Amino acid sequence: MMDWTDRHCRYFHRLLTRHSLLYTEMVSTGALLHGNAAQHLQFNPQEHPLALQLGGSAPTELAHCAKLAQAYGYDEVNLNCGCPSERVLRGAFGACLMGQPALVADGVKAMLDVVDIPVTVKHRIGIDRIESYGFVRDFVGTLAQAGCRVFIVHARNAWLQGLSPKENRDVPPLRYPLVYQLKRDFPDLTIVVNGGIRSHAQMSEHLAQVDGVMIGREAYHNPWLLASWDQQFYAAPDQNTGLTREAVELALVDYMERAGAHDGAPWYAIACHMLGLRHGLRGARKWRQVWSDHRLKSSPARSVWALAQAHVGPAQESD
Repeated sequence: MMDWTDRHCRYFHRLLTRHSLLYTEMVSTGALLHGNAAQHLQFNPQEHPLALQLGGSAPTELAHCAKLAQAYGYDEVNLNCGCPSERVLRGAFGACLMGQPALVADGVKAMLDVVDIPVTVKHRIGIDRIESYGFVRDFVGTLAQAGCRVFIVHARNAWLQGLSPKENRDVPPLRYPLVYQLKRDFPDLTIVVNGGIRSHAQMSEHLAQVDGVMIGREAYHNPWLLASWDQQFYAAPDQNTGLTREAVELALVDYMERAGAHDGAPWYAIACHMLGLRHGLRGARKWRQVWSDHRLKSSPARSVWALAQAHVGPAQESD
């Protein structure tokens, strides 16, 4: 989700669900240590609960960045051990770290020693052609001994050679039973499943086996999926009752105006995150075209919203 789940995207998603834990895009320790840390770490207070996802491998650097996360008010620090891109492979973090569980454990312990917020790990079920359950079981066991209590498990292997990041999201087969087995073998740990989950029915099926579900690209491309989560999964029956796409869109237009006035954020850098809001509805294509029209970039956000409304049809599914 790098370059996708920025603070504008997360604000939009928070309009749809109040209780779901949101994650930042992965931020490397190098970017925080040697770049503009404030630019990477600032967020809107409405985004809580919010986890900062780190990419890195050096325990001292991870500890320093975890302290920054706590100082900025994040609710969790998550170490990414699942990203398969060549960019993270060259930086010695991401999925390749599954081959160095002792180093990851040192990093987890270093972070836990300096912060009070939870430190969690996101990882795959294996790397390359290593497909034995014992590999991921031992990885989780090593990190659990270091103090990690929450594991978010993408139920695919990461092939570090021969596949692009996109292919790594589709080609390695999903093997959910291995994630379920982790929960049975480590009943005291929180095990969250990730990968290929696209519907409420699938979410409910997984929740009968594990403690949580992480949704990535489906939440981005079909964000209205989030609108019923508070009622369905968080026992909050009165929240978001009567929520409409129109109300969410207008609330985001208000946010565009505030963000533009406060820090000069252009409305189109925010609108791009909501283009899936009318997924499956009639008129959605033309509505998206208005919000994506580069010729309108100099127009006020509310004017673009008014133009887009001309293409909004009845709230019924398209063919």
